Amino acid sequence: MSDRRMLIVPAELAKKIDDNRGDMSQAEFVNFLVDSQLNQLNQLKKEPKNQQYATREEVYSFEQDMRKLLRSFLDFFINYGLELGKQSPGSEFGELTNKLQGLQKDLESDSDERKATIKWK
Repeated sequence: MSDRRMLIVPAELAKKIDDNRGDMSQAEFVNFLVDSQLNQLNQLKKEPKNQQYATREEVYSFEQDMRKLLRSFLDFFINYGLELGKQSPGSEFGELTNKLQGLQKDLESDSDERKATIKWK
């Protein structure tokens, strides 16, 4: 004979169990709910967790890639302006040249040892 125990629950919970159990007995319904919750917990533990945050290496790589992209944009617009023959004032051209040289020095000074890649989906 199975060992039986008494579980005392609030009246609201007993009513909720009775309203939703259908053809099952109260004990079967509670057993079903407990088993389904435990199965869900076990599945969550087995699934690999999605990484929601970027690592330091990924952020550093992204920063370097963005610098390279900005440099290529600056190169393009400077070359485009020169090919059109538009003479820009010397101060603007000198300022752009200084920015490009600064970016180039930053890129050359960074070591490739800390380089990481980002996988885009």
